[in-house]
Amino acid sequence: MSNLFSRYFAIGRLTVATVLTAVALPLAYAARPQTATLTIVNNSSREIRHVYLAHVDLDDWTADKLNNSVISPGQSGTISNFSWDQQQVKVIGEDQEGCFLTGVVASDNSPTWTITGQTAVDCGSGVQANQE
Repeated sequence: MSNLFSRYFAIGRLTVATVLTAVALPLAYAARPQTATLTIVNNSSREIRHVYLAHVDLDDWTADKLNNSVISPGQSGTISNFSWDQQQVKVIGEDQEGCFLTGVVASDNSPTWTITGQTAVDCGSGVQANQE
């Protein structure tokens, strides 16, 4: 009887371990940060000197992703292989006057953020306005 009980107990533990593994693996994969390459197209009259990333609902900005580069009007820039843990990323561009332009893009594959003359600009007054 003791031997039979030991066999059932061992089978039960194996079943529980298998179920836990089957549940945990997809969750662990989904929580892994994804890497992407972000293209920024500057179709505005502003020179973008800094780019930061943040979670959509937070102001947890990263360090400057341009690394002393500039995206001039009519030009594009690329942030390569950034790692992100959500489906969307908030992108903040800072121009030569210290004004901030913000957009939200999907963080999968190769997202593109296009800055236009209609992109809202915050120059610290607390009021956002479109570019001129």
